[in-house]
Amino acid sequence: MKLMRLGPVGSERPAVLADDGRLYDLAPLTTDIDGAFLASGGIARTERALAAGDLPMLDGGGLRVGAPVARPGKVVCIGLNYRDHAEETGANAPERPVVFMKAADTVVGPYDTVLVPRGSEKTDWEVELAVVIGARARYLDSPDAALTAIAGYTISNDVSERAYQLELSPQWDLGKSCETFNPLGPWLVPRDRIDDPQDLGLRLSVNGVQRQNGTTKNMVFSVAHIVWYLSQYMVLEPGDIVNTGTPAGVALGLPGTPYLRAGDVVELEIDGLGTQRQTLDQA
Repeated sequence: MKLMRLGPVGSERPAVLADDGRLYDLAPLTTDIDGAFLASGGIARTERALAAGDLPMLDGGGLRVGAPVARPGKVVCIGLNYRDHAEETGANAPERPVVFMKAADTVVGPYDTVLVPRGSEKTDWEVELAVVIGARARYLDSPDAALTAIAGYTISNDVSERAYQLELSPQWDLGKSCETFNPLGPWLVPRDRIDDPQDLGLRLSVNGVQRQNGTTKNMVFSVAHIVWYLSQYMVLEPGDIVNTGTPAGVALGLPGTPYLRAGDVVELEIDGLGTQRQTLDQA
């Protein structure tokens, strides 16, 4: 079972893709897939309704695929969280998670156009496992407790403008929060449908050339540790997104590799979470 949002920007409708490949309308249960839906046990209700045959089928042909979660309150990101990525950028693996924020309105659909900012010369890609929070997380007792606060997982492209990120500001947010800089989706896969979030392959290609091919086994800090750690310093609310870092293979770490330009095509995939595809355009 996978949760989706389909339709034009701002008018997406909630849907569920069943294990048999059929698409069903979630309108009888909710008006959207958002924090309120997740916090109120919406995923469990969806499973029960599917099993009971209570949801009408939906024809999704031709409908745009939106981000699987509506209006996240915040997007929290973890930097340098793969050993090979830290090495390629010349950094040591951090002793504590490197935390930065990304503007929530950067979130777009997995196949939407990504805009290269005006004046940008270093727009970069980052395939990431994204965690969707499903229950309020505040001062969690342990990483084990953190797993129960997770609704599920999806794919994020943490698009970054490296000059803005590293040359124009001592903080990273400036290069992370340009419009369209967080394609998300295509699905929200419930937590219990992923056997081990620390055993997922991640891949990304640009114009058909593979640039990233990693595994979440190589994370410095596990998903559970990250959510627990963040809860000691901020309150994570249902519907919030946590981007957990990227493996090696970004343009920043590959000397001579061109950064993204209008017309480039980026394709991403994570085991069990589907695929993304974006074409770049000029802002």
